[in-house]
Amino acid sequence: MNILKNKTIAIVGGGPGGLTLARLLQLKGAHVNVYERDVNKDVRVQGATLDLHEESGLNALRHAGLMDAFNANFRPGADKMRIVDKHATVLVDEPVNTTELSRPEIDRGPLRKILLESLDPDTVIWNSYLLSLTPVATGWQLQFQNGTTATADIVIAADGANSKVRPFITPLKPFYSGVTMVEGSVYDSATAAPRMHALLDGGKIFAMGDEKTLIVSSKGDGSLVFYTGSKTAESWHRTNGIDFNDRAEVKAWFQQEFPGWNDVWLELFDTCSYPLTLRPQYCMPLDQTWTAQPNLTMLGDAAHVMPPYAGEGVNMAMLDALELSQCLTNDAFADVQTAIAHYEKHMLLRFAEVAQMTLDQTASLHSANGLAGMIEMFTDAERRD
Repeated sequence: MNILKNKTIAIVGGGPGGLTLARLLQLKGAHVNVYERDVNKDVRVQGATLDLHEESGLNALRHAGLMDAFNANFRPGADKMRIVDKHATVLVDEPVNTTELSRPEIDRGPLRKILLESLDPDTVIWNSYLLSLTPVATGWQLQFQNGTTATADIVIAADGANSKVRPFITPLKPFYSGVTMVEGSVYDSATAAPRMHALLDGGKIFAMGDEKTLIVSSKGDGSLVFYTGSKTAESWHRTNGIDFNDRAEVKAWFQQEFPGWNDVWLELFDTCSYPLTLRPQYCMPLDQTWTAQPNLTMLGDAAHVMPPYAGEGVNMAMLDALELSQCLTNDAFADVQTAIAHYEKHMLLRFAEVAQMTLDQTASLHSANGLAGMIEMFTDAERRD
């Protein structure tokens, strides 16, 4: 029994989770469209590099038949990591992982390109920012900001933490983790920020001190991205009074918020593009649950946003896509609602475990013993190896 026979599926959101799901469903013959708010595939600069995990992100790509494309685009050596203190003293210099594809790094842009090129032509409908959903006889009508509409028998939310679809499934909202990040990018870092570029050495930096973090990642296009992390009030991103489009104000903020940090960090703010982006970090309730619906479900951050400090976000989204695709194309399920219920039960159990680990890691990194704790974690890992 094919529960998707003659059904149309709308995936809202064209990030890694949504595109992976579209690919997996198309391999099974499903009729899928992805509705993405970006005007086209090139309009938005993608963020930091992603390390894909064997049991989740890579597992999904393997089932999608995309490992050859991944192997041609991942960045050997980008998994090199340095742990430093606020004085930029290197305390742990983790070498490049030489084991086969352990947790390989890939930039978001190339990953998106791989997934987009794997889909049937015209699968992605660009410039489709969802405004509302309305139930209709055959399922749902989707209304977009550009004035167009579409109908689908099944709608799957892959539209991130501020999902427009999630409220139709559950009223549960995320809670603030206590930490806000400030994100910036430096282009052509070798020329623009040579001291930071040398310290980064083609990999990642985790800098910690005074209950704060500063994470820097290299990218394959020669740029770098950075994220400060500090404990603030939930409303700080709205009420701080700082113009994050003003270089002088931002530098003054950093020097006040990160007192005693080495001048090398100021190179980031001297050479980055403005404005910077403020990102308060949220997490869905770990015990969240809801009754499965017959034609609505969600994956990734829409279902279980969490802080990024454990590196699980994109991996969780891609594993969601794999498990949801397997449920929706499994003849053992009598109908779509039963398949969705099975997927959501296991997804929520998995989220509860990973989110707890992520919250623990977030708290640890921004504690008085954050630096010592991270060094100990890597030392223990080396002993186990």
